[in-house]
Amino acid sequence: MHRQIIAIGGGGFQRYHFSDLFGKNLLIEAYVLRQSDVANPKICFIPTASGESERYIANFYASFSQFQCRPSHLSLFCLPTKDLEDFILEQDVIYVGGGNTMSMLALWKEWGVGGFLKSAWENGTVMSGISAGAICWFEQGLTDSIPGELRPLKCLGLLRGSCCPHYDGEKQRRPTYTRYVAEGSIRDGVAIQDGAAAHFVNDALSRAVCSEQGKVCFRVSQTTDGYLEEAMACEFLGTEP
Repeated sequence: MHRQIIAIGGGGFQRYHFSDLFGKNLLIEAYVLRQSDVANPKICFIPTASGESERYIANFYASFSQFQCRPSHLSLFCLPTKDLEDFILEQDVIYVGGGNTMSMLALWKEWGVGGFLKSAWENGTVMSGISAGAICWFEQGLTDSIPGELRPLKCLGLLRGSCCPHYDGEKQRRPTYTRYVAEGSIRDGVAIQDGAAAHFVNDALSRAVCSEQGKVCFRVSQTTDGYLEEAMACEFLGTEP
C-alpha cells in the first residue's frame, strides 16, 4: 500500500466560476483521481482554509461531477451525520482547499482532524491539496496567513522539509522562500509554480506534473554560500483529462 501526497502550487478549479466549469482545464484534478486504485473513488473536499466558502464548495462539485467519482465535502461547522474519523477514513481521495493555513490548522487541531488525516494517509488514501492544502502536509510551509507577511509555519509533518506554493504566481514568494532557506529559518524543501504539482510516494518526491506547459517545480536547499535551487521539469498532462 502506497502513501501518496500531491501538493499543488496554485491554480486549479477555484479559478473559475462554478457555472462555467465545463470544458475548463482540470488536468491536475483528473490526475489526482487517477492515483486512487478505486474505479469510482470517494473524494472529499476540505474547505476549512477558505472559511468553508460556499462558492469554493460549489466549484468543487461542479468540477468533480465531470469525472467518475463520488464527491463530498467536510464541514467543521455543519458536521456530517457520521463519526468524523470514520467519515475521513472511508475516503479514497482527500482534496484540501486553499486559504488561511494557520487558521485551518488551529481548527483541525481542536477537532483532531490532523490525526485522522494521518491515519487515512497511512491506510492508502490519496492526500492532495492546493496552496494551504499543499503546504499543510509538510513540516513547514511558507504562508501568508497574516496579511502582508510571508513567514514559516509549522504544519502537520507527514512529509519532511518545507513547501512553498505560488512560486511564480506571487512576486514575493520566491525571494522570501530562498532567503529563509539560506538563513536556516525554514527547512530545505520544494517550491511549486502555479499549475504544477509535486507527487510524493512513500515520503519521497516521485514525479512533478503540470496542467500548463513549461511549469516547473524546484528543490531548494541551504548551502554554505546561501541556497541551491534545482529545477525539476514537470510532465505536461496533455489536453484531455
